Amino acid sequence: MKKTTMTMGLLAGMFALVVACGQRTKANAGNVAEVKTAQVEEVAADMAPDFELPDLQGNPLKLSSLRGKYVVLDFWGSWCIWCIRGIPSMKEAYAKHKDKMEILGIDCRDTEEKWKAAVEEHALPWLQVRCDDDHLEQLARMYNIEGFPTKAVIDPEGKLVKVVVGEDPAFYPFLDELFAK
Repeated sequence: MKKTTMTMGLLAGMFALVVACGQRTKANAGNVAEVKTAQVEEVAADMAPDFELPDLQGNPLKLSSLRGKYVVLDFWGSWCIWCIRGIPSMKEAYAKHKDKMEILGIDCRDTEEKWKAAVEEHALPWLQVRCDDDHLEQLARMYNIEGFPTKAVIDPEGKLVKVVVGEDPAFYPFLDELFAK
């Protein structure tokens, strides 16, 4: 009986730890953490904050330069398992809608070498920029990034339409519906 009670207590403790780790990999306040579960948030039509970050060739790319098409900001990192698992769905959405949208991958928390290697390894066909640690806190505040991946949809006029935290399968039908209009 003691073994059963002890085993049940141990399993309950391990489950609580797994749940806590699955929700946030870092508990530091103010630190952006990887989030496994998805949170979809409809956003009021506010202008998306503009920023400029270096692309794969080191050239500055400004978000506002992409106006005229829908833009999906994809905040990701090579270290983020949910970001990597979402790549096939992102590729499918990009192939289907690239005439109406652009994806801007924003790498966070990687070294430049790891970022470039991940882009090459996963053959990411859309635009890529890198956000170094010095700028991540500011960008996280601007876009309310609570975890990775985070996707923000911006309309052709530069207004924020939707923010999705986590890898949510409902995001892709949302894009299909958006572009069916």
